[in-house]
Parts: sequence; structure tokens; C-alpha cells
Amino acid sequence: MLLERIRVGDVELDLLRPASPEALIDEEAFADDEFLPYWAELWPAATALAEALPDVAGLRVIELGCGLGLPSLVAAARAADVTGTDWAAEAIDLLRENAARNSIRLRVEQWDWREPRGERYDLALAADVLYEQRNVEPLVARLRELAPVAYVGLAGRPYEAEFLRAAGETQRVAERVVVVRCGA
Repeated sequence: MLLERIRVGDVELDLLRPASPEALIDEEAFADDEFLPYWAELWPAATALAEALPDVAGLRVIELGCGLGLPSLVAAARAADVTGTDWAAEAIDLLRENAARNSIRLRVEQWDWREPRGERYDLALAADVLYEQRNVEPLVARLRELAPVAYVGLAGRPYEAEFLRAAGETQRVAERVVVVRCGA
């Protein structure tokens, strides 16, 4: 594991993360649901999204596919009521550990965001979650169900154009979708 100090605006974090995400690839998990350990990378889109966060103090925030959870950690450090979610149990465990390491309070839940969730939030976050075409429609559906405002970090993945077409039909996704772009 690597321990790295990261600064996002006024928030400084000590972030523990896997030294070699490639070493976490599990052939059986891939065969089951094409699962790859995307969660284990600190993606530029997550950093860009964390840097672009609006004033979140007092807001209920959910992050879909949080991975290492940098946007979740930053939002929680800025007084948001945050729920970070990921389908990878390892991501959830490490986000809990990083929150404790930085004395940050947030909820962390294992959840496959392709499935509906019966809660509403003020703000939904998602960074670089469009690796596969099969994730476009579920992302559109979850953002519409979860919050009136969504911040989505994009990194130039092939299926982002489909999402952007849906986001252009704003009522189909959320009242307002803020797209944060970065290099992949």
C-alpha cells in the first residue's frame, strides 16, 4: 500500500491506496461480472471532481462508484453529510480506513449503483464510472432518482458521449448536471 498526502483546495488528506492495482485483478470475479479493480486507482477525474465541488456544507451527498472516495472525503471534510458507495468490498473497507485516518465522518456502503436505491440526496457525485456501455443507462437512471443536482467527472471514455446526449435532455437525468472534464 502507498500512503500519499493529497491537497484539494482547503482539504489535506493522507490517502492510503494500493501500490499495484493490476495485482488485484481476479480472473473469477472478471468472469462473473467483468469486475476489474477500477476502485484501486486514484483517477484524474476523481481529483478534478473533488476540486470542482460546490459549497456542500449541510448537504446530503452520495457518491456512486466512489473507489478510493476522494470526492466523498473532500465533501465530508467540508461539512456535507456524505454516503460513499461502491460495489467492491475492498474499496468500502479502504474508504472507511482512510476516513478514520483523516478523522472524517461519512457513511460508506457496498452498493451496485446499477440497482435502484430508495433514497433522495441533495447532490449526487460520480467520477469516471463509464468504463463500459452497459453503465450508461443505469447511471442516467440513478442520477435522476437520487438527486436534483449531479456532478459527473468525465475522463474521455468511449461511452461518455451517450451519457452526454442523455444529460443534454436535462429532465431525463437531473434538474442540473455539471460535467467536470479532465485528461484520462
